[in-house]
Amino acid sequence: MPHTASRYLTEGARVGLRHFTLADGAEFTSRARESKDLHHPWLFPPDSTAAYAAYAGRLIEDRTKAGFLVCEKEADGALAGFININNIVEGGFLCGALGYGAFAHAAGRGLMREGLHLVVRYAFGPMRLHRLEINVQPGNAASIALARACGFRLEGFSPKMLFIDGAWRDHERWALTSEMTAGR
Repeated sequence: MPHTASRYLTEGARVGLRHFTLADGAEFTSRARESKDLHHPWLFPPDSTAAYAAYAGRLIEDRTKAGFLVCEKEADGALAGFININNIVEGGFLCGALGYGAFAHAAGRGLMREGLHLVVRYAFGPMRLHRLEINVQPGNAASIALARACGFRLEGFSPKMLFIDGAWRDHERWALTSEMTAGR
């Protein structure tokens, strides 16, 4: 029997990662609408066809971004969440900034933790990045718990760092380097 290549870039026990496609719009936007209460006031993923096309298009076309869909393997690849690496800088920096969100049906089940571990391994492996950063609002306990659980260290505090939901918001800065994951 011939080997069938995985549809995922990388996979763990329960989730696989793949890049965004425009064809994912219907499922993504449906999941985003179902998850509004979970995401507010921290995150506003696209919840319309037009907004998704623009968002996914940037992740697909822009070399300074890499978007990953976290897919449940046992649920026939259903979208559990997304993790994006933004502001990728090459050269001597080799760094990117992470943004992520779970969809409500998958929240609290450990799927995003597994997905983030896979993104970290992929970023430090095939993408050859050296450093990943997460900027999170101090009140977003779930996001901070995910960063901490995946080995990111708190590096500082940035007052009024990002404009979100109509105001400049303070953020904690969390980071991880490839050396910190050696031997894991």
